[in-house]
Amino acid sequence: MRVEDLLQRALKREWLTPEEGGFLFENAATAELMYVGNALRQYHVPGNVVTWIIDRNSNTTNVCIANCKFCNFYRRPGHDESYITTIEEYKQKIDETFALGGEQLLLQGGHHPDLGLQFYADLFRKLKELYPNLKLHALGPPEIAHVAKLEGMSHYDVLKELQSAGLDSLPGAGAEILSDRVRRLISKGKCGGEEWLDVMRAAHKLHLTTSATMMFGHIETNLERMQHYADLRQVQSEKPADANGFLAFIPWPFQDEDTILKKIKRARNAVSGDEYVRMIAMSRIMLPNVVNIQSSWLTVGKQVAQITLHGGANDFGSIMIEENVVSAAGARFRFTAGGIQEAIREAGFEPRLRNQQYEFRELPEGMLQQELDKAAMIVD
Repeated sequence: MRVEDLLQRALKREWLTPEEGGFLFENAATAELMYVGNALRQYHVPGNVVTWIIDRNSNTTNVCIANCKFCNFYRRPGHDESYITTIEEYKQKIDETFALGGEQLLLQGGHHPDLGLQFYADLFRKLKELYPNLKLHALGPPEIAHVAKLEGMSHYDVLKELQSAGLDSLPGAGAEILSDRVRRLISKGKCGGEEWLDVMRAAHKLHLTTSATMMFGHIETNLERMQHYADLRQVQSEKPADANGFLAFIPWPFQDEDTILKKIKRARNAVSGDEYVRMIAMSRIMLPNVVNIQSSWLTVGKQVAQITLHGGANDFGSIMIEENVVSAAGARFRFTAGGIQEAIREAGFEPRLRNQQYEFRELPEGMLQQELDKAAMIVD
């Protein structure tokens, strides 16, 4: 294998094998990977726009029996700190989100042994009854798999009922690394890699827009990272022609603060800024059939995330009005709506607010006035 040959094939949007991807990742210069990543970004999303979104990542419950070794958020059933979020609490969170210009609730939780399909369907219907314009980007493949097991139903039928109840799109949560070797060591209680993919296959048949993720930098190998990409692009290739499938891919480095995975498996977050930039570029190279690549400023910070915009990323994600899971393991970065737009401009791009379908939204009125005031100050 030669780096130059693989880069040329990547520019043609050919599918590199996991072995070829691993060779490229380990041997190509960062500048070479960024060049190809940016060229592929321009193919999929031409121009100078970088998108962002206003939403809130809230949790249905913190009760979970999956026992993921990288999670500090969950509590076992019966724990003094366990909770199930009430409708009144949702109303407060949603009212705050709408007041800040958001229209979406990213709603996730744990594998609660007593919360089945009826609970989630009733919850979604109630929230849509109270807030008809609310977008529900909710649950994720492991939670769908968990509910399907509780109910003895297929993934498709669970998703169809939830879609009928108000589910708008399905996050790519819980992918971690799709290798079952890795999953047995870090998240034994969660669905396996193939079941995660099967849930997404079912979602795509229902024309539910989904995303995909990767949490890397713990106990996986580079080859397992590349196989993760290969599995995702295969599922994407199987979607109905008129479905979005995986509309976005979001990779982030493992956050290790106080986690069992760090204590027992001696896993450390040793992902450097350079490695993260390289992984964003590899996401473009290995996923030539996914349109949007999101940079995780929440875990890598502003400066590194800005660099990725020149190496394949076209989206800056959410301002994260609320986020509890990744933050519990050490993610400390935060953005306001003004801050995220300024960061995009500093990197040389035009910020545009979007929705979950990657359609542009107008800035909410109050936020628009702030932008006009700022522009006037610059002119003066």
